[in-house]
This record gives sequence, structure tokens and C-alpha cells, in this order.
Amino acid sequence: MIKDKIPRELIEEWLGKLKKELDRTKSNESKGDEILKNIHAYIIDTEHFLEKGDYVKAWELISFAWGLFECGEEIGKIKKT
Repeated sequence: MIKDKIPRELIEEWLGKLKKELDRTKSNESKGDEILKNIHAYIIDTEHFLEKGDYVKAWELISFAWGLFECGEEIGKIKKT
């Protein structure tokens, strides 16, 4: 991998993994709803930048989405069903 380029396949792999996790995740309260809403917004943005061919930006966005997901789980605002 070249330092300034991210392979599309890597982004799609992590995007798919996150979508699968979200399919079996629910919110515990309104703050959890907000977290899930933001994760979904980052997913939409990731897909947008994938379509534009801006893989660095898409990678940043899917990374942010994963960070929110993991934090939401850790603080107990979202959980797997």
C-alpha cells in the first residue's frame, strides 16, 4: 500500500463489517439513538466519497464511524442484540 492511498477494497471491507454490526445493535436510550444516527451519517458520507474516488476521505470517515460505534458500546449507550 502506498502511504497516501487507501485501497477501495479495504474501505469496503470495514464498511461491510460495520453495517453487519449495526444490524444487530440497538440503542439503550436517547443518547444511544443519537450515536447510531451519527454512525449512519458517517456511513453515508463514506459511501459518497467512495463513489467520488476519494479513498483517503472515505477511510477517515469509516474510521470515525467505527470509533463512535466502539465508544457507544464501551459507555453502554448501544449494545448488540
